[in-house]
Amino acid sequence: MSDFKLPSEWAPQDAIMLTWPHRDTDWAYMLDQVELVYRELAKAIAKRQQLVIICHNDAVQHQVSSLLSEDGIDSSMVHLVQAPCNDTWARDHGPITVVDPQGQPCLLDFTFTAWGDKFNATLDNDINQQLFQAECIADIPKKRIDLVLEGGGIESDGAGTLLATKKCLLNPNRNPSLSQAELEQQLCQHFGLQRILWLEHGYLAGDDTDAHIDTLVRFAPNRTLVYVSCSDPKDEHFRELQAMAQELTELKTLDGQPYHLIPLPWPAAKFNADGERLPASYANYLVMNDAVLVPTYHDSQDAVALTQIRRAYPDHEVIGIHCLPLIQQYGSLHCVTMQLPQGVLK
Repeated sequence: MSDFKLPSEWAPQDAIMLTWPHRDTDWAYMLDQVELVYRELAKAIAKRQQLVIICHNDAVQHQVSSLLSEDGIDSSMVHLVQAPCNDTWARDHGPITVVDPQGQPCLLDFTFTAWGDKFNATLDNDINQQLFQAECIADIPKKRIDLVLEGGGIESDGAGTLLATKKCLLNPNRNPSLSQAELEQQLCQHFGLQRILWLEHGYLAGDDTDAHIDTLVRFAPNRTLVYVSCSDPKDEHFRELQAMAQELTELKTLDGQPYHLIPLPWPAAKFNADGERLPASYANYLVMNDAVLVPTYHDSQDAVALTQIRRAYPDHEVIGIHCLPLIQQYGSLHCVTMQLPQGVLK
């Protein structure tokens, strides 16, 4: 097992990373709408901690700089890093950081294949190597790892337990040559784990990540699990999410205690212009040093979701960010962000 450990998301952070949308991404047809979401995110983040923004090229960097200035964002809190990108899902192409017992971080660059080669991701897979050379990044260990893994596919409690879905991590479109035991061995080695808890159930219509855990269930402090729930028997998710909720009641902490479970409400079904259902999940929130940014969907359940997340993070300010534009490309708030733990920046 590694001396390095995968921290929880609520461990101390230096910054949040975003990859800014541009006209050569799938956002082109609604760039103005999605850029408003990114501007709101940037404002909320830069008020509280530093922000690293990946910019596709010179033109995008100038545009971002101009927008942030227009929004009154303190430029000393923002680091703009140029790296060509196919898309903007920083959670999945960004670095995953582990920390040694002295608190020194190490940046891990796993292989990103756009959720099993569903889309072109050659540029996104190279972003981390360019980020590692950026002036704002500290002189810390960095490792490139020949294993397909996305940050949205794993949840850590920071104390040796990883939570994941079998549908995602064991999908043959990720690491087909590895058995479950071989994959577990690699994950335990890279992340200093004592165990992996696997969920058999969990599903969101419109999701193209093969059931990323960060859309379904999240670790929170005080041996808590926050999860999406569905109480409508007529909804297509009902049976699968009920089965997932049952699985969660059977999970135990390392010392044999049941988890404290906090259910999140189910928003009304959201659809795109083609009538396809979109994966609107309140579980796709971002934990920062002193705040939790929660996706909202102009839905009657938004306020309930914020209240439930306050229960899970009583020491954090809970802030809603309107994310209906993000789910048009089948992701939400957590999917477009990646935390950089303490010690990653100079």
